[in-house]
Amino acid sequence: MSVVRSASREFKDVADTSHLETPTWVTSFQGLPRTVNVRRCRLEVVAGPDVGKVIELATPTIMIGRTGADLNLTDPKVSGLHAELRLQADGYRLRDLGSTNGTHVRGVRVVDGFIAPGATIQVGKSAIVFDPLDDSVSVPLWHESRLHGLIGGSAPMRHLFDMLNRFAQSDATVLIQGETGAGKEGVADAIHQCSPRRDGPFVVLDCSAIPEQLFEDQIFGHEQGAFTGAGRATMGVFEAAHGGTLFLDEIGELPLDVQSKLLRAVETRKVRRIGSTKVIASDVRIIAATNRDLATEVNRGTFRSDLFYRLSVAKLSVPSLRERREDIPLLVEHFLRQLVATHGGGDPRLPEDFMARAQRHSWPGNVRELRNAVERACLLPNHPTLGFEAPPKKEGSFGDVDIDVPFKIAKQKLVDEFDRRYLEQLLEAHDNNISAAARAAGIERMSIYKMIRRLGLDKDAESKATATDEDDEDNTDHK
Repeated sequence: MSVVRSASREFKDVADTSHLETPTWVTSFQGLPRTVNVRRCRLEVVAGPDVGKVIELATPTIMIGRTGADLNLTDPKVSGLHAELRLQADGYRLRDLGSTNGTHVRGVRVVDGFIAPGATIQVGKSAIVFDPLDDSVSVPLWHESRLHGLIGGSAPMRHLFDMLNRFAQSDATVLIQGETGAGKEGVADAIHQCSPRRDGPFVVLDCSAIPEQLFEDQIFGHEQGAFTGAGRATMGVFEAAHGGTLFLDEIGELPLDVQSKLLRAVETRKVRRIGSTKVIASDVRIIAATNRDLATEVNRGTFRSDLFYRLSVAKLSVPSLRERREDIPLLVEHFLRQLVATHGGGDPRLPEDFMARAQRHSWPGNVRELRNAVERACLLPNHPTLGFEAPPKKEGSFGDVDIDVPFKIAKQKLVDEFDRRYLEQLLEAHDNNISAAARAAGIERMSIYKMIRRLGLDKDAESKATATDEDDEDNTDHK
């Protein structure tokens, strides 16, 4: 069975069913991404109260839970939002969402990891067989690398642009999720600019920057004399955004008691100022954003499930900068033009090795960090770290941790370093023979190819390994 893939994803020794290990891939035309292909997957409940239930989906994310999920189960041992399956280019990623009873595969509790096609997922008292299918759905990409201030020619960003533009045409509430600095406010502004409300106000409320006692006042406003210091009446953000868009940034920071009041306002689009009995109708489109995993927060009890479901009518995920490194040159060029426009005159230049070092950096601060790095590199071209890259580690320092980056990123750095060292020594010990290396390590050959791609190892090494592996298989066939 043959599968057409982009050149970067093509392998000649794919077995009859190994193509099912490719959940998503990009179809290109004349070297440019044209569509993202998402494999259709089948989930069948084979044990538990819902035995026999089957769903088939072709979406990048599949939620399993008791309410508000793609696969809803009646099993009382299953959490509201229990687990998530993500279809990524490098495999099927199963993630537990902080459930009460955990998620298991072959008796092993899975917090976050990749699973194989045909795996049985155990949640509560239920078992679900996960089967990727042959067919897929092609998702169109936005035709340009820019959209209302957003920049990105990569497939993930152009897919985001296409989804964003479609969501903008309705008044559906949108939840934007992404890491700090990834550009969530820019996405919200682009939705507003693409929508019929573009001529109305775009009001931003940063929920992470408001003292807890002022949340309610900021959202609903107050009348004169409503409390000590209320010298005059003030409208809240719902009133201020009338006819336009209200962007609730870092919605995950809202206290629980305020969440219940916000829920009513979101559902009815009606508010009442503090100290008033008058109900004010507000014609507003609501967009929320967070860098938290709200599904996990729901299971922890720190975020209301009913508010989560109401806000996530439509969901957008902003890719991190390390997931779209091919966009770095475009972004750097844009920031350089901004520097010229802001400071006037001059021709800001970056050190010659800036781009090479930028491609190696993990960018925990995402686009915001890159913008700051460009500006610092132009102002301090002789700075040893160019403002963003940590000094090289001393020999033998493997295992050191960097507490200046988030836990998950620090952990991933250590895992990647181990994988890189192990793989390089493994291939060297077996003369770049993938089959022999895979047998010695007790893993599949495709896993080694995926590691080579993920770690960005030298392309020549990958081509040598592929050729050696093919020669090995040819010799085996002749025997």
